[in-house]
Amino acid sequence: MLYYGADYYPEHWPEARWPTDARLMQEAGFNLVRLGEFAWSRLEPAPGRYDFDWLDRAIDLLAAHGMRVVLGTPTASPPPWLMAQHPEAFLVREDGLRATYGHRRCYCPSSPDYREHTAAIVGALARHYGAHPHVVAWQIDNEFGSRCYCERCRRRFHEWLRARYGTLDALNEAWGTVFWSQVYTDWDEIPVPVATGGVANPGLALDYRRFMSDLYVEYQALQIQELRRHSQGQLITHNLMGFGYEGLNYYDLARPLDLVSWDNYPRGFWATAQQVDPAAPALSHDAMRGLKSASFWVMEEQSGPSGWETMGATPRPGEVRLWAYQALAHGADAIVYFRWRTCRFGAEQLWHGILDHDGRPRRRYKEVKQMGQELARLAPALAGTSVRAEVALIHCYDSRFAFQVQPGNPAFSYAGHALDLYRALHRRNVAADVMAPTADLSRYRLVLAPALHVVAPEVAENLERYVHQGGTLLLTARSGVKTVTNTVVDLPLPGLLAPLVGAEVEEYDSLPAGATQPVALAGPLAGRPAGQATVWCEALEPRGAEVVATFASGWLAGRPAATRHRYGAGQAVYLGTCGDAPLLQALVGWLLDEAAVRPALAAPEGVEATLRQAGGRQLLFLLNHAEEPREVALDGAYHELIRDRPARGTLRLEARGVAILQKA
Repeated sequence: MLYYGADYYPEHWPEARWPTDARLMQEAGFNLVRLGEFAWSRLEPAPGRYDFDWLDRAIDLLAAHGMRVVLGTPTASPPPWLMAQHPEAFLVREDGLRATYGHRRCYCPSSPDYREHTAAIVGALARHYGAHPHVVAWQIDNEFGSRCYCERCRRRFHEWLRARYGTLDALNEAWGTVFWSQVYTDWDEIPVPVATGGVANPGLALDYRRFMSDLYVEYQALQIQELRRHSQGQLITHNLMGFGYEGLNYYDLARPLDLVSWDNYPRGFWATAQQVDPAAPALSHDAMRGLKSASFWVMEEQSGPSGWETMGATPRPGEVRLWAYQALAHGADAIVYFRWRTCRFGAEQLWHGILDHDGRPRRRYKEVKQMGQELARLAPALAGTSVRAEVALIHCYDSRFAFQVQPGNPAFSYAGHALDLYRALHRRNVAADVMAPTADLSRYRLVLAPALHVVAPEVAENLERYVHQGGTLLLTARSGVKTVTNTVVDLPLPGLLAPLVGAEVEEYDSLPAGATQPVALAGPLAGRPAGQATVWCEALEPRGAEVVATFASGWLAGRPAATRHRYGAGQAVYLGTCGDAPLLQALVGWLLDEAAVRPALAAPEGVEATLRQAGGRQLLFLLNHAEEPREVALDGAYHELIRDRPARGTLRLEARGVAILQKA
């Protein structure tokens, strides 16, 4: 089923207003509303005293207007009485200071008192609403993520380390604690990486990130257990924060959920009126879809300007509709806008919703309503369709966490480098799945693995198996450098990947801010537009590989910058730099040709083309992200579903326009 709706906070408004809101939602075509995720103090005004009557009335009213409900567990924002009773439940920040009351997500996820109250409120909600015919799903908490460095977490970290390493000797060996005389002789001596400790041991710092991620998975499991115990077939999700968030391992967090949902703000929270990069939300959609290799929901879709102390840019006419269609094009089965009405009080007075503070429908409501009318017609065609990709982008949380500890170059960003590679696919309208490095890759023609810094033996074996069986793999600079304990390998780089790459890194150079090095393309890449090496340069020494690019000037002039190695039935390409857009476009374009991957449709710049499929049925989405109209040459006869008319030859898309086409 295709869901369409908004995040609604009836507790913020007089009950006399609720019928007006429900009517306007129904007229906009809504069939889903999220409720309750920040309402703990209304749901439990005093310890053990629950008040669900107001929420019952809100749900009944919305249901009478054709809407179903996602209920949020309210644990992201505890009531004052809870934290006053348990001040030790506040998290401790990285600077060593304990948080105080006033913000959300201020709790320590390891606090036994907080967990006890969590189980109580979630259990009470589940018992009351677990069989409710109009409650279709639960959202756990809200945007997990703040790391805690309290004494309790330090003790839990020691337990986690004992389970991982077994003995202090093994831990000392793994972390290399002989450096700076940090050999531990008692588990209790091991610190947490607070800022006052200076630069932490890289092994400790990486493990603490893993531990804290596991702690949130554990806290989420407590809530899942309560919900499953008392509810009857309702879906369970958590609203993640897309590819840009790097605090938790989302693969682990998503595993026990029934479906993935995430919060999409293409214009950002405090951004100025910059042009939106359509590849960034596209990558997040694909990353969220890849967590469970399944369709997903957007639980918060931007509908207005956003911000707390300051406000970001207002979505331009057509953008709210365009972003929602982009989500559907990448596999979303639900669009839930944040928020229904802009709040008059509290920290989010500047975080706008579909309606402004006065509650009157204006341009953004009309845009949302237009899409609701369109989706009512489109839902049957979209039912059962999904995105199928022939390309995978590897997303490695161990590498991402390790780069948080030691980026190597101030200009290097793991997420930014991955997005740069993804843009080369997005510009060509090639779909991609974002996958873990241990995932089964056999169904993909091409795999891109940006900066695969931390490589476990099983990861190296997985990639070797993929290539040997006929796949094409791209690895980039900084790959294969670290073991799983965040120590540098004692092998020629790229470490465990060197036999697969067929080349070794002879020298490397971290480039100064803004510096670049021209790259000359060679061999099968000769004749394509060249580009620049950026951030990091690695001079390669072939060991069976052929050279496909060299550095064109500077002290590395003439030395190999990229190689291609035939391995079994496939090939592995290694790029010894991050690379600017022209270089990555040339390289990825060549690899797509090598792997025989074809785009959804060749389209002019600014137009995104994607496919949703089911059996032999295909829906072609055309999304014009440009501020001017675009002409798109079609490759056959189609029927345009939104306007219900035939389309062939050339299709005109208005600025920020959308078309969904089905083969005639």
